[in-house]
Amino acid sequence: MSVRSREQIVQDLANLLHEFNGKEYSGNIGAKTLFFGDLGMVSIDAVILAEMLERFYNRSFPFSQFLSTIGRQGMRDIEIGELAMFLHANMSSSGDEV
Repeated sequence: MSVRSREQIVQDLANLLHEFNGKEYSGNIGAKTLFFGDLGMVSIDAVILAEMLERFYNRSFPFSQFLSTIGRQGMRDIEIGELAMFLHANMSSSGDEV
């Protein structure tokens, strides 16, 4: 199977986040959905999601690098599309397939 597209990754994230860590979200989850503001997640949820994504895609991701970039940009929330771009770039750059 080839590397997933950003759109496919957004859909993967939407599927994972609709019922995540004991929380249900009934709204539409798309690229512009905010992790904290829209989904009501807290920082521990980000850690749990990172672990879940590494299991889901069967590979490691440099999440600390992603969060550092977000922090340097002064962003206080993360759009699902930004996370999808990060995941896609890391899957594409390493040549790994999922």
